[in-house]
Amino acid sequence: MNNAYEFSVKDLGLYYGDFEALKHINMDIEKNTITALIGPSGCGKSTFLKTLNRMNDLVENIKVTGDIFLGEQNIYTDIDVITLRQKVGMVFQQPNPFPKSIYDNVAYGPRMQGITKKSVLDEIVEHSLRQAAIWDEVKGKLGKNALSMSGGQQQRLCIARTLATQPEVILMDEPTSALDPISTLKIEELALQLKEKYTIVIVTHNMQQASRISDKTAFFLLGELIEYNETSNLFTRPLQKKTEEYITGRFG
Repeated sequence: MNNAYEFSVKDLGLYYGDFEALKHINMDIEKNTITALIGPSGCGKSTFLKTLNRMNDLVENIKVTGDIFLGEQNIYTDIDVITLRQKVGMVFQQPNPFPKSIYDNVAYGPRMQGITKKSVLDEIVEHSLRQAAIWDEVKGKLGKNALSMSGGQQQRLCIARTLATQPEVILMDEPTSALDPISTLKIEELALQLKEKYTIVIVTHNMQQASRISDKTAFFLLGELIEYNETSNLFTRPLQKKTEEYITGRFG
């Protein structure tokens, strides 16, 4: 296994009952990069994202074939799902803070990992909120209910909550689709900063966003990986006709 790769996906298939949602996906995702997953609605990009931390395990009547390696470990046979989800954090489309204080949202994961000492938790909370570029906005009101924050702040809080468990990878499922342009820009700037320490995989329906922030882009269509390349090449010199048709707006 190449140590430059965070994930190596080998012949991955996924079925919901008899429906084949992902078909023979092969893909290596490099460390400390942003990989964008694009394609029309229902093409399999979010389904693929959720296989990377086994969120799809929660769906009934599902069958997965092939292998996914996180570094050297097969995520289905070599690592338990709780450890996997600590290493591979997830940020969802709709901000989903817990109905608790800002502080307790960020401290939740570390507490679940057994950290109880207040001085240590204080440090983790501040560090995570700083990393998520929201510390200066909330440092005086950590006891406030997180649900009182704006949507953009809630999404950055959810990123801080993910960072607090010290993951290796951050999965983002359309993290800005519910946000205004200014909040979207903040999340994009944040992603670019975070890739120095983390590997980021982002599903986006916004092709401008993919071209602005990602290093590599994967184009999915009807459960197949049509093309996977350096972002600049995929958008300016696509190798597949279907990719070209999609990025020029002929369908999707």
